[in-house]
Amino acid sequence: MRSVRGMRVVSVFAVGGLALGAAACGEAPSDSNAGGAAADKYTACMVTDVGGIDDKSFNTSAWAGLEAAKAADSNIDIKYVASKAQADYEPNLTQYVNQDCDFVLAVGGLMGEATSKIAKANPDQQFGIVDAKLPESNVFPMQFDTAQAGYLAGYLAAGMTKTGKVGTYGGMKIGPVTIFMDGFADGVAQYNKVKGKNVQVLGWNKATQNGSFTNDFVKQDEGRKVSDALVAQGADVIMPVAGGAGLGTTAAAQTSGGKYSVIWVDVDGCQSTPNCPALMTTVVKNITDAVKDAVVTAAKGEKLAHDPGFLGTLANNGVSLAPYHEFDSKVPAELKAEIDKLKADISSGAIKVTSASQPK
Repeated sequence: MRSVRGMRVVSVFAVGGLALGAAACGEAPSDSNAGGAAADKYTACMVTDVGGIDDKSFNTSAWAGLEAAKAADSNIDIKYVASKAQADYEPNLTQYVNQDCDFVLAVGGLMGEATSKIAKANPDQQFGIVDAKLPESNVFPMQFDTAQAGYLAGYLAAGMTKTGKVGTYGGMKIGPVTIFMDGFADGVAQYNKVKGKNVQVLGWNKATQNGSFTNDFVKQDEGRKVSDALVAQGADVIMPVAGGAGLGTTAAAQTSGGKYSVIWVDVDGCQSTPNCPALMTTVVKNITDAVKDAVVTAAKGEKLAHDPGFLGTLANNGVSLAPYHEFDSKVPAELKAEIDKLKADISSGAIKVTSASQPK
């Protein structure tokens, strides 16, 4: 991924829709450098959303970015604190400002309002946020056009289904979730157009922006409940965009005897979940590299520019389609080649992928 051009940052990670179960608001933050950082250290501090740092998805990749930054520069210290509820956002952000963190990163659009408020009150403090762009110039935005990679996933799903029905569902009806689903639906539509087929998308209607949601990013039972309903309607490929709740779907798919398979999101599921045999691929949001680059750049004393900020695309590897792993021999060579061509055409601008939730 291209380096994120930058500004001096204080990083609070508020992870979209997910929260760390380890530390609660009001507790001392979990710190990978117990005992406190030396005065000359550059401290990058992450505030999570509700869901868990080991969610195998959004939170996991954000924390991995801080770990990568520390590995790249031994002068960087990192730590995180978990939010158990949305009411924890402001106190958690504030405590890191009060602790003089150098970079406070809020990971997730749900933290936008709280981050904006705290950033406005502390104009000399550098913040970063994933999946949002706020008016405050001291908040460095990291956004991702996941509709592009979701488009490839939709085309793949349409090419692999045996029932003629594929499905997707979200954790919450918010832009960073529905953008995946929009791309997925358009990829299926492209396959139908090119092949003269009529593969149906269950769980999401791009035109009406309505579909299936767990209203939760944690409870695996809720994820399984929604995917069971989609399978009952005939879907044999499902893409959950629901953080840890989606693990209910991957686990059920693995024990289904091949009845259906899953497309994961955010972090390559074959690296982050125990259910690789059931995973066709992953729509990757490269939060890890974006966060690493921002923190490393800021730690050098370079400015992180609010405008334009960072936008991850297929062209700069900010979003991507992961390897097919155990499905590699099952995906026809012709279909692989078509997806490679689509990636090239989207990257060049020959194909325009649109979503109401695309970063502005």
